[in-house]
Amino acid sequence: MAELLKVDNVSMVFGGLRAVSNFSMYINEGELIGLIGPNGAGKTTAFNMITGVYTPTEGDVYFNGTKSSGKKSYQVTQLGMARTFQNIRLFSELTVIDNVKIAYNMHVTYNLADAIIRDKKYLNEEEYITQKALDLLKIFHLEGEAYEMAKNLPYGKQRRLEIARALATEPKLLLLDEPAAGMNPQETHELMEMIRWIREHFKLSILLIEHDMSLVMGVCERIYVLEYGMKIAEGTPEEIKSNKRVIEAYLGEEVIN
Repeated sequence: MAELLKVDNVSMVFGGLRAVSNFSMYINEGELIGLIGPNGAGKTTAFNMITGVYTPTEGDVYFNGTKSSGKKSYQVTQLGMARTFQNIRLFSELTVIDNVKIAYNMHVTYNLADAIIRDKKYLNEEEYITQKALDLLKIFHLEGEAYEMAKNLPYGKQRRLEIARALATEPKLLLLDEPAAGMNPQETHELMEMIRWIREHFKLSILLIEHDMSLVMGVCERIYVLEYGMKIAEGTPEEIKSNKRVIEAYLGEEVIN
């Protein structure tokens, strides 16, 4: 498998605080990888460095052979990364379908003048994007709410919409930041199956931050563990579950029983 993402010894310093210190990881094409650790361990900061929200204080990030650290978030998205957030960030005052169409718009070829005069090129592309958005919403069982306001969706459907919007950018790597937060066990199980299906259907790699260990251990092929901004372990789910330092720092004895 070809290497898709390489995080090379990155650190993030805020004032005198090292939120992440000398962190390295890699993801190959098609892999489903987990990033776990206690609250405040630096997981979301690592996500933010990978996706261009932060430029690492030290070290570099490479995506698909290109140095991506130092680029703006929209440039990283154009390279082929997409993410969801721990706290859902939809355009709440827009419709469900418009949330998805906005993401597809990064691929349009019409210009502002075409949009103003609503010429044939603009109308044809908008019709094409609308159909692609509807097709994606159907995959996530949201086609019935396509023209509802996003803020009116129940929590679980908002989560699905956020993932659908990320996929509309047509990424090679999807980063999911605590997608099971606020879900009940049945919803979490359905999410697990959906993540597996997304990986296979869209032929992409996935990096997952999650506290629900049943989800992490159920879908991830390899797992990285952070504590106080430092990587303390990496390996398969079985290796992580039996790692004494990880058990003491995060998992607890009950996880391995």
